[in-house]
Amino acid sequence: MPEARNGAIREAIERAIEYIWERYSEPVSLDELSKSALLSRFHFARTFREITGVTPGRFLSAVRIHQAKRLLTTTSRTITEISFAVGYQSLGSFTNYFTQSVGMPPSQFRHLVRGTALNPTLPKDEVQASHGTAAVTISFPSACPALRVYMGIFPSPILQSPPVAAKIIDAAGDHPLRCVLSGVPHGTWFVHAVAATRTTRPDRRTDPMLFVDRRDSVTVGARSPLRVSMRLRPSRPTDPPILFALPVLRSLPPPVRPQTGSDGIGSDAGSVGRPLKNSRHP
Repeated sequence: MPEARNGAIREAIERAIEYIWERYSEPVSLDELSKSALLSRFHFARTFREITGVTPGRFLSAVRIHQAKRLLTTTSRTITEISFAVGYQSLGSFTNYFTQSVGMPPSQFRHLVRGTALNPTLPKDEVQASHGTAAVTISFPSACPALRVYMGIFPSPILQSPPVAAKIIDAAGDHPLRCVLSGVPHGTWFVHAVAATRTTRPDRRTDPMLFVDRRDSVTVGARSPLRVSMRLRPSRPTDPPILFALPVLRSLPPPVRPQTGSDGIGSDAGSVGRPLKNSRHP
């Protein structure tokens, strides 16, 4: 049956991902990963990319930087020691890739998580002839608590390197919200959404309180704004780690029902996102 086969393939890819998390500090070959998944080398490489959105090599690199972030956060080991601990043989290569992925050098990231550096800021909107807009409609899981959602447009299926446009949306309740990201350069991009139900820096391997979604290879052009629909879901083992140093996402207090005046019209809560009218939920 197709569903059973798809489930078996996903389990095979998850075995390979578990192998990556266990052996990230060692040289890991495609042959080793395909054997851990019990798939042929060619079939494994193709299926891995279909399910995760990235190649096995890029997933491995993301895990290494992710674990470096964890070590910078939780230990006092030197940056050189950490670079070797996560599988790099060159401090220069590690520092360059970390900076490209996280948006800041390892030393600055360590200061950030210790509260001795400023929290990352959102990119400023730029109005230029070669830039367009992206209208994103985002839905939420049923009975989801109030969330603070980071929406960003990135050059990669892995949430890494600074975004070309981003916003933070306060979502109180389970109504879909629409936000517009302006100043997006014309081209092909990846739209990422991340939310947390409590104070979270996405620097752990898994977090059941983390919600994500992604839209791949979307095109922004001059003729019309990009329109994208997204639905947050709990993170999965097959989601690549989040590398970019996001602003801290604090969950919002429980939503308060708006007070109604004599005309029965509720007051505006003033959130960044706009609830869609006449929307329905399953």
